[in-house]
Amino acid sequence: MAGLCSARLQGEAAAFTTALRTLVNNPQFSDVTFVVGREQQKVFAHRCVLACRCQAFRGMFSQGPVGSEDPPDSIPPQGPFILGNVQPEVFLAVIEFLYTNSVTLNSHILCVKFIKDTLSVEQVCEALQAAVTYGQADLQQQCLAFIEGCTAAVVRTQGFHELSDTVLAQVLRSDRLAVDELDLVQAVREWAHVSSAVLERPVPEVAALPVQELRLPLLAPSELATLESHNQRDLLIPVESIAAAWRAHALRKGSGVPSRLCRPRRGTRPRDHHRHLDPHAK
Repeated sequence: MAGLCSARLQGEAAAFTTALRTLVNNPQFSDVTFVVGREQQKVFAHRCVLACRCQAFRGMFSQGPVGSEDPPDSIPPQGPFILGNVQPEVFLAVIEFLYTNSVTLNSHILCVKFIKDTLSVEQVCEALQAAVTYGQADLQQQCLAFIEGCTAAVVRTQGFHELSDTVLAQVLRSDRLAVDELDLVQAVREWAHVSSAVLERPVPEVAALPVQELRLPLLAPSELATLESHNQRDLLIPVESIAAAWRAHALRKGSGVPSRLCRPRRGTRPRDHHRHLDPHAK
Protein backbone atom coordinates (compact mmCIF):
# COMPACT_ATOMS: atom_id res chain seq x y z
CA MET A 1 0.00 0.00 0.00
CA ALA A 2 1.47 3.29 -1.05
CA GLY A 3 2.30 5.78 1.69
CA LEU A 4 0.04 8.76 2.15
CA CYS A 5 1.33 12.06 0.87
CA SER A 6 0.48 15.47 2.29
CA ALA A 7 0.81 18.88 0.75
CA ARG A 8 0.41 22.32 2.21
CA LEU A 9 -1.85 24.70 0.37
CA GLN A 10 -0.70 28.31 0.68
CA GLY A 11 -3.13 31.05 -0.28
CA GLU A 12 -2.26 34.57 -1.32
CA ALA A 13 -1.37 36.77 1.64
CA ALA A 14 -2.61 39.90 -0.13
CA ALA A 15 -6.08 38.41 -0.66
CA PHE A 16 -6.23 37.35 3.00
CA THR A 17 -5.26 40.84 4.15
CA THR A 18 -7.82 42.44 1.86
CA ALA A 19 -10.56 40.19 3.23
CA LEU A 20 -9.69 40.99 6.84
CA ARG A 21 -9.59 44.70 6.07
CA THR A 22 -13.28 44.53 5.20
CA LEU A 23 -13.97 43.62 8.85
CA VAL A 24 -12.35 46.79 10.20
CA ASN A 25 -15.08 48.92 11.83
CA ASN A 26 -17.73 46.75 10.21
CA PRO A 27 -20.82 46.33 12.41
CA GLN A 28 -21.80 43.09 10.64
CA PHE A 29 -20.87 40.15 12.91
CA SER A 30 -19.13 42.55 15.32
CA ASP A 31 -19.28 41.52 18.97
CA VAL A 32 -17.68 44.50 20.70
CA THR A 33 -18.12 48.28 20.44
CA PHE A 34 -15.83 51.14 21.42
CA VAL A 35 -16.82 54.76 21.94
CA VAL A 36 -13.73 56.73 20.98
CA GLY A 37 -12.57 60.31 21.48
CA ARG A 38 -14.39 63.50 22.33
CA GLU A 39 -16.48 62.92 19.24
CA GLN A 40 -17.78 59.69 20.85
CA GLN A 41 -17.33 57.89 17.55
CA LYS A 42 -18.49 54.28 17.57
CA VAL A 43 -15.98 51.70 16.37
CA PHE A 44 -16.99 48.08 15.80
CA ALA A 45 -14.62 45.15 16.22
CA HIS A 46 -14.28 41.47 17.09
CA ARG A 47 -13.10 40.42 20.53
CA CYS A 48 -11.31 37.25 19.43
CA VAL A 49 -9.18 39.14 16.88
CA LEU A 50 -8.18 41.94 19.25
CA ALA A 51 -7.56 39.63 22.20
CA CYS A 52 -5.27 37.27 20.30
CA ARG A 53 -3.34 40.12 18.69
CA CYS A 54 -2.92 42.53 21.62
CA GLN A 55 -2.45 41.88 25.33
CA ALA A 56 -3.75 45.34 26.19
CA PHE A 57 -7.12 44.50 24.64
CA ARG A 58 -7.10 41.09 26.31
CA GLY A 59 -6.69 42.83 29.66
CA MET A 60 -9.33 45.40 28.79
CA PHE A 61 -11.90 42.71 28.02
CA SER A 62 -11.11 40.95 31.29
CA GLN A 63 -11.47 44.11 33.42
CA GLY A 64 -14.52 45.67 31.81
CA PRO A 65 -14.94 49.15 30.33
CA VAL A 66 -12.63 51.91 31.51
CA GLY A 67 -14.07 53.91 34.40
CA SER A 68 -16.88 51.48 35.14
CA GLU A 69 -17.70 50.81 38.80
CA ASP A 70 -19.51 47.58 37.98
CA PRO A 71 -17.80 44.21 38.51
CA PRO A 72 -16.49 42.61 35.29
CA ASP A 73 -19.13 39.86 35.35
CA SER A 74 -21.91 42.48 35.11
CA ILE A 75 -20.48 44.11 31.97
CA PRO A 76 -22.08 43.05 28.68
CA PRO A 77 -19.39 41.32 26.59
CA GLN A 78 -20.09 43.68 23.71
CA GLY A 79 -19.21 46.80 25.74
CA PRO A 80 -19.32 49.62 24.99
CA PHE A 81 -15.74 50.39 25.98
CA ILE A 82 -15.16 54.10 26.52
CA LEU A 83 -11.84 55.49 25.22
CA GLY A 84 -12.40 59.20 25.60
CA ASN A 85 -8.72 60.19 25.47
CA VAL A 86 -7.93 58.39 22.20
CA GLN A 87 -8.25 60.07 18.83
CA PRO A 88 -10.59 58.08 16.55
CA GLU A 89 -8.19 58.10 13.60
CA VAL A 90 -5.39 56.74 15.78
CA PHE A 91 -7.61 54.02 17.22
CA LEU A 92 -8.89 52.98 13.78
CA ALA A 93 -5.34 52.77 12.49
CA VAL A 94 -4.40 50.52 15.42
CA ILE A 95 -7.42 48.31 14.69
CA GLU A 96 -6.45 48.12 11.03
CA PHE A 97 -2.92 47.09 11.92
CA LEU A 98 -4.14 44.38 14.32
CA TYR A 99 -6.48 42.93 11.69
CA THR A 100 -4.17 43.12 8.66
CA ASN A 101 -0.63 43.42 10.05
CA SER A 102 -0.19 46.54 7.93
CA VAL A 103 -1.25 50.16 8.07
CA THR A 104 -0.68 53.24 5.99
CA LEU A 105 0.56 55.36 8.91
CA ASN A 106 3.95 55.03 10.55
CA SER A 107 3.27 52.03 12.80
CA HIS A 108 6.01 52.95 15.28
CA ILE A 109 4.59 56.43 15.98
CA LEU A 110 1.08 55.01 15.94
CA CYS A 111 1.67 52.29 18.51
CA VAL A 112 3.58 54.58 20.85
CA LYS A 113 0.80 57.17 20.74
CA PHE A 114 -1.87 54.55 21.36
CA ILE A 115 0.01 53.19 24.37
CA LYS A 116 0.44 56.69 25.79
CA ASP A 117 -3.26 57.46 25.35
CA THR A 118 -4.39 54.25 27.05
CA LEU A 119 -1.97 53.95 29.98
CA SER A 120 -3.56 52.53 33.12
CA VAL A 121 -2.44 51.43 36.57
CA GLU A 122 -2.70 47.78 35.54
CA GLN A 123 -0.79 48.13 32.27
CA VAL A 124 1.80 50.86 32.82
CA CYS A 125 4.56 48.52 34.05
CA GLU A 126 4.12 46.27 31.04
CA ALA A 127 4.32 49.33 28.80
CA LEU A 128 7.46 50.55 30.59
CA GLN A 129 9.13 47.16 30.23
CA ALA A 130 8.38 47.15 26.50
CA ALA A 131 9.62 50.73 26.12
CA VAL A 132 12.95 49.86 27.73
CA THR A 133 13.28 46.66 25.71
CA TYR A 134 12.74 48.48 22.40
CA GLY A 135 14.62 51.65 23.31
CA GLN A 136 11.64 54.03 23.24
CA ALA A 137 12.96 56.83 25.48
CA ASP A 138 9.92 59.09 25.10
CA LEU A 139 7.54 56.31 26.08
CA GLN A 140 9.78 55.39 29.02
CA GLN A 141 9.47 58.94 30.37
CA GLN A 142 5.70 58.89 29.88
CA CYS A 143 5.35 55.59 31.75
CA LEU A 144 7.63 56.70 34.58
CA ALA A 145 5.68 59.93 35.02
CA PHE A 146 2.47 57.89 35.21
CA ILE A 147 4.01 55.58 37.84
CA GLU A 148 5.22 58.57 39.84
CA GLY A 149 1.67 59.89 39.98
CA CYS A 150 0.07 56.75 41.42
CA THR A 151 2.93 54.69 42.80
CA ALA A 152 1.05 53.16 45.72
CA ALA A 153 -1.48 51.58 43.35
CA VAL A 154 1.06 50.53 40.71
CA VAL A 155 3.28 48.56 43.12
CA ARG A 156 0.35 46.26 43.91
CA THR A 157 -0.18 45.18 40.30
CA GLN A 158 0.92 42.00 38.56
CA GLY A 159 2.79 44.12 36.04
CA PHE A 160 5.00 45.54 38.79
CA HIS A 161 5.85 42.03 39.98
CA GLU A 162 6.85 41.10 36.43
CA LEU A 163 9.31 43.96 35.88
CA SER A 164 12.91 43.01 35.18
CA ASP A 165 15.49 43.90 37.81
CA THR A 166 17.04 46.61 35.62
CA VAL A 167 13.71 48.32 34.93
CA LEU A 168 12.68 48.13 38.59
CA ALA A 169 16.00 49.69 39.59
CA GLN A 170 15.34 52.49 37.09
CA VAL A 171 11.94 53.16 38.69
CA LEU A 172 13.43 53.16 42.19
CA ARG A 173 15.93 55.88 41.25
CA SER A 174 13.11 58.41 40.95
CA ASP A 175 12.72 61.09 43.62
CA ARG A 176 9.08 61.60 42.64
CA LEU A 177 7.58 58.24 43.59
CA ALA A 178 4.37 58.88 45.52
CA VAL A 179 4.90 56.22 48.19
CA ASP A 180 6.65 56.00 51.54
CA GLU A 181 9.97 54.17 51.69
CA LEU A 182 8.70 51.56 54.14
CA ASP A 183 5.91 50.61 51.73
CA LEU A 184 8.40 50.60 48.87
CA VAL A 185 10.66 48.16 50.72
CA GLN A 186 7.70 45.83 51.19
CA ALA A 187 6.77 46.12 47.49
CA VAL A 188 10.31 45.25 46.45
CA ARG A 189 10.30 42.29 48.86
CA GLU A 190 7.11 40.95 47.25
CA TRP A 191 8.58 41.53 43.77
CA ALA A 192 11.75 39.67 44.77
CA HIS A 193 9.88 36.62 46.03
CA VAL A 194 7.84 36.43 42.81
CA SER A 195 10.98 36.79 40.68
CA SER A 196 12.79 34.21 42.79
CA ALA A 197 10.03 31.66 42.21
CA VAL A 198 9.81 32.36 38.47
CA LEU A 199 13.55 32.41 37.81
CA GLU A 200 14.34 29.68 40.35
CA ARG A 201 17.10 31.81 41.84
CA PRO A 202 17.66 32.94 45.47
CA VAL A 203 15.96 36.14 46.63
CA PRO A 204 19.25 37.99 47.33
CA GLU A 205 20.48 37.18 43.83
CA VAL A 206 17.42 38.38 41.89
CA ALA A 207 17.12 41.50 44.05
CA ALA A 208 20.79 42.51 44.06
CA LEU A 209 20.35 45.46 41.68
CA PRO A 210 17.01 46.97 42.84
CA VAL A 211 17.78 46.91 46.57
CA GLN A 212 20.73 49.22 45.94
CA GLU A 213 18.14 51.94 45.24
CA LEU A 214 16.18 51.52 48.48
CA ARG A 215 16.67 54.56 50.72
CA LEU A 216 17.08 52.83 54.07
CA PRO A 217 18.46 55.89 55.92
CA LEU A 218 15.00 57.45 55.54
CA LEU A 219 13.51 54.84 57.88
CA ALA A 220 13.14 55.58 61.58
CA PRO A 221 15.25 53.49 64.01
CA SER A 222 12.26 51.37 65.05
CA GLU A 223 11.39 50.71 61.40
CA LEU A 224 14.98 49.84 60.60
CA ALA A 225 15.11 47.39 63.54
CA THR A 226 11.94 45.64 62.31
CA LEU A 227 13.33 45.53 58.79
CA GLU A 228 16.57 43.99 60.06
CA SER A 229 14.60 41.30 61.87
CA HIS A 230 12.50 40.46 58.81
CA ASN A 231 15.59 40.47 56.63
CA GLN A 232 16.96 37.47 58.48
CA ARG A 233 14.26 35.34 56.84
CA ASP A 234 15.09 36.03 53.20
CA LEU A 235 18.33 38.08 53.19
CA LEU A 236 16.71 40.47 50.72
CA ILE A 237 18.94 43.39 51.72
CA PRO A 238 22.72 43.05 52.16
CA VAL A 239 23.80 43.48 55.79
CA GLU A 240 26.22 46.16 54.61
CA SER A 241 23.32 48.33 53.45
CA ILE A 242 21.50 47.96 56.76
CA ALA A 243 24.73 48.71 58.65
CA ALA A 244 25.23 51.88 56.59
CA ALA A 245 21.72 53.04 57.50
CA TRP A 246 22.41 52.44 61.20
CA ARG A 247 25.66 54.35 60.86
CA ALA A 248 23.77 57.32 59.42
CA HIS A 249 21.54 57.29 62.49
CA ALA A 250 24.45 56.98 64.90
CA LEU A 251 26.41 59.83 63.32
CA ARG A 252 23.22 61.87 62.81
CA LYS A 253 24.25 62.62 59.27
CA GLY A 254 24.31 60.93 55.88
CA SER A 255 28.09 60.66 55.58
CA GLY A 256 29.26 57.32 54.22
CA VAL A 257 25.97 56.81 52.39
CA PRO A 258 25.36 57.85 48.76
CA SER A 259 23.56 61.17 48.82
CA ARG A 260 20.73 59.87 46.64
CA LEU A 261 19.80 57.37 49.36
CA CYS A 262 19.24 60.20 51.85
CA ARG A 263 16.88 62.24 49.68
CA PRO A 264 13.21 61.94 50.63
CA ARG A 265 10.91 61.03 47.77
CA ARG A 266 7.72 62.88 46.98
CA GLY A 267 5.70 60.35 48.99
CA THR A 268 8.12 59.95 51.91
CA ARG A 269 6.48 60.48 55.29
CA PRO A 270 8.50 62.96 57.39
CA ARG A 271 10.57 61.56 60.27
CA ASP A 272 12.37 63.58 62.94
CA HIS A 273 15.83 62.41 61.86
CA HIS A 274 15.44 63.53 58.24
CA ARG A 275 16.75 66.99 59.08
CA HIS A 276 20.11 65.44 59.99
CA LEU A 277 20.36 63.79 56.57
CA ASP A 278 20.15 67.11 54.74
CA PRO A 279 23.73 67.93 53.62
CA HIS A 280 22.90 71.64 53.87
CA ALA A 281 21.65 71.41 57.44
CA LYS A 282 23.74 73.14 60.09
